[in-house]
Amino acid sequence: MALFVKKSRKGGSMKVAKVLVVLLTIALPLMAFAAIPETGKKAKTIDELAAKYDSSSCKTCHSEIYEQWDKSLHARPIFGPLESARTLGTIKNAITNGMMEWPYSGVKKKEDVQIRHLVTCTKCHLPQLVEAEDSVAQEIVKYMWAYIESGRTDKKAEEKLTKININCLICHNRNAMIHKWADGVVQNDTVYGSKDGSHASPDFPKLKRAPEMKEPTLCGQCHGLGPQFELDEPTQCATLYGYYLWNYKADGGAETCVECHMKKSGLGHNLQSYRSEVMRKMAIDLHVNASAYLWRDGTILTPLALVRAEIVNKAGHAFPDG
Repeated sequence: MALFVKKSRKGGSMKVAKVLVVLLTIALPLMAFAAIPETGKKAKTIDELAAKYDSSSCKTCHSEIYEQWDKSLHARPIFGPLESARTLGTIKNAITNGMMEWPYSGVKKKEDVQIRHLVTCTKCHLPQLVEAEDSVAQEIVKYMWAYIESGRTDKKAEEKLTKININCLICHNRNAMIHKWADGVVQNDTVYGSKDGSHASPDFPKLKRAPEMKEPTLCGQCHGLGPQFELDEPTQCATLYGYYLWNYKADGGAETCVECHMKKSGLGHNLQSYRSEVMRKMAIDLHVNASAYLWRDGTILTPLALVRAEIVNKAGHAFPDG
């Protein structure tokens, strides 16, 4: 069973959720909403899309940050953890158990999947996919099926599907400017950060301050307010940003996503959630008391267990969520 816990304060103290549980599963998917402008010529292949957003040159000057990012799920947003490829399986299930069963989706078989279908997941897991043609959606689906049906041994499929990701250029260029009327639109030759200046890169020689680079709104583009009602088939995915605004901030909370997930954790650009022991300890206090006994029903003795879990949510949002 999944347990949703909201953080609440009254009189300076936090409410404690006391529940009887047998199994506590905390599942934190990566994502929900992002601004997705369409610019330039559309990619026809995975390789073309990967080349369009190739951030490997960033490693030359920012090697430590790049290595941190490479350990995060942002480096494998449609694939998921390397040990399980969980995200990939979830997207495949969305196709087979969702789109193929909905009478008006236009998807009867995997060869029918187009960008407009994948965008229900990739709006956040791979926002730049809208800058590709349907041939890229088909290529993704082909390798998705090949990898899973091979028993997760198809290395070519793995290489292709981990080639496209949410990297430096997505956060520090493509999605960096949120209030475009007030602050301007993203420039192709500019890297956005916390200050203005020059940038030692022939492709991105300019450095410009993005007003919300360190603010929760940058993360909120993907880590969500709730249902994506603008899509043809709205989905309910991550609502972390909504919880953060309407529960934590509204109740006087002052810390930001960056302060907890990057600074306090010491993880930097290796942005993690429950997969990290550091983040788990920061997020909750969990105390478990278990006792075993025999339940007698007439002449029948049945072994049972009573498990009491006391959970205190120290995070600025509910969990599980994404």
